[in-house]
Amino acid sequence: MFKYTIDDSLHLKMLDLQDAESLFSLTEKSKSELVKWLPLIADNTCLEDTQRFIKSTIQRFAENNGFSAGIWYQGDIAGVISFHHINWHNLNTSIGYWLGSGFEGRGLMTKSCAALISYAFSEWKLNRVEIRAASDNWKSRRIPERLGFTEEGCIRQAQKINGRYVDHMVYGMLANEWTFSE
Repeated sequence: MFKYTIDDSLHLKMLDLQDAESLFSLTEKSKSELVKWLPLIADNTCLEDTQRFIKSTIQRFAENNGFSAGIWYQGDIAGVISFHHINWHNLNTSIGYWLGSGFEGRGLMTKSCAALISYAFSEWKLNRVEIRAASDNWKSRRIPERLGFTEEGCIRQAQKINGRYVDHMVYGMLANEWTFSE
């Protein structure tokens, strides 16, 4: 089971079923903001939906194909960060993330992403980590920019959100480029 301590008030822990109620509560509280960029959050309408999500991430972990971790700040779940599919042949992965309402602007996501990126390069010996964000999602785009990622391009109309297509910006970091420190 994955657990990564970042500092005295912040740690990452792979989600398990004991986290379902806290995660569902955070998702409900934050839904109006989250659905702007994560339309699938709208489908999370009951505790059982959150439990299914957690079971799917446990399965991905069991298959050595990534996982989702809760971002825990001062004892409360603040958001989720995930390793998506891991391409073991080409040694790369991508990271996705979200923070709940009230937890933004504290550097939690920058620190959480840095921890996962360091883990990917040092523990898994991956060569590349990618982050994609909707071109208009400036809060999400600031994370890879702050971490020194290279903006590699735009995938046009990559996602349909609330009836409209949005472009995604692609950011990449290679293992030999990773030097982030606070």
